[in-house]
Amino acid sequence: MIEFKIIKKSKKSKARIGILTTPHGEVETPAFVPVATQGVVKTLTSEEAKMAGCQLLIANTFHLHSKPGEKIIAESGGLHQFMNWDRPLMTDSTGFQVFSLGFGSDLKVGKLLKYFPGENDQKIIIGQQPNKVKITHNGVFFKSLVSGDNIFIGPKESMNIQEKLGADIIFAFDECTAPFVTYEYAKVALSRTHRWIKVCLEEKDKNQALFGIVQGSRFKDLREESAKYIAGCEGVEGFGIGGDLGNSKEQMMEIISWTIPNLSENKPRHLLGIGYLEDMEKVIEAGIDLFDCTVPTHYARRGFAFTKEGRLDLSKTKYLTDRNSLDSNCQCETCKNYKRNYLSHLVRADEWTGSHLLTIHNLYYFNKYVTNLRERIKNEEI
Repeated sequence: MIEFKIIKKSKKSKARIGILTTPHGEVETPAFVPVATQGVVKTLTSEEAKMAGCQLLIANTFHLHSKPGEKIIAESGGLHQFMNWDRPLMTDSTGFQVFSLGFGSDLKVGKLLKYFPGENDQKIIIGQQPNKVKITHNGVFFKSLVSGDNIFIGPKESMNIQEKLGADIIFAFDECTAPFVTYEYAKVALSRTHRWIKVCLEEKDKNQALFGIVQGSRFKDLREESAKYIAGCEGVEGFGIGGDLGNSKEQMMEIISWTIPNLSENKPRHLLGIGYLEDMEKVIEAGIDLFDCTVPTHYARRGFAFTKEGRLDLSKTKYLTDRNSLDSNCQCETCKNYKRNYLSHLVRADEWTGSHLLTIHNLYYFNKYVTNLRERIKNEEI
């Protein structure tokens, strides 16, 4: 189980500093939560993730169920032992895959890198099904990414898988809606999400903390309804804010503003799938405690480094003659030991070590960025 203690509230905004205590240690919030989809932060060892300042990771239930399977992980002592990570862990519920393998795949939209798609005349209506996923009253049928076989996951199955994985914090199974859903579709999807959380609460392991997920797409009344419903569910120990978040960053902030006032003050709030640097201060000011995203690792594998000068594209030839570190203020192992010219060479030569070194830097930079935001809250600057 977990305990969440708020130790400081800002007088200038809704930002707050808290301590989230789990069976595997404490997390100082607000905190960035790096993604360890398959039980690994891509290109890093668990020890390197610690050195980069990661307090808490989130792994992916669907992918771990697909391979190697929760039975193998359970027989290895659970995900913590399996991946040699002795700090707090979260697992998602597979709700995001309802979107990403469903309408997100069909419409070629997502919320991780381009989470606000452009204009699209296509509308998702009641009764419409994605091409590769079938959503039912009781759960969802997927195609295995490994064998191609049908996989059924509903709230009961999600809880059973997450119990075997053994994370400290688990998420309720939900329908993560896609952009372009009609109001009518969003309302039906919301009723499924609310029905499923009741099953999750009945089925979950008593030693794991369950976060309920607020849905409702871009519709104010549905978001408010969902926040009140999830907050009123006995046994919910924290909240996720999920689904599509509008067609602009301004609308994302508006959706958060509809949601936060209807959630319990003394429980942590996690914004799912959002984590660009430029978003962090804004969402923290709005009252968000935790947020996860693949941005630092995804960009590292494509040759980009985040620095005080902005985002550097190390594939550009100009960096081959640049003998500076990535960021003169950075104390990560990459900046201590390597220069831009060598990192540029690795990126241009498509050497995996380049991705590895940039991931170390980007994660360190993101975690340090949030540490500085916490300090600014303490100093009454946010």
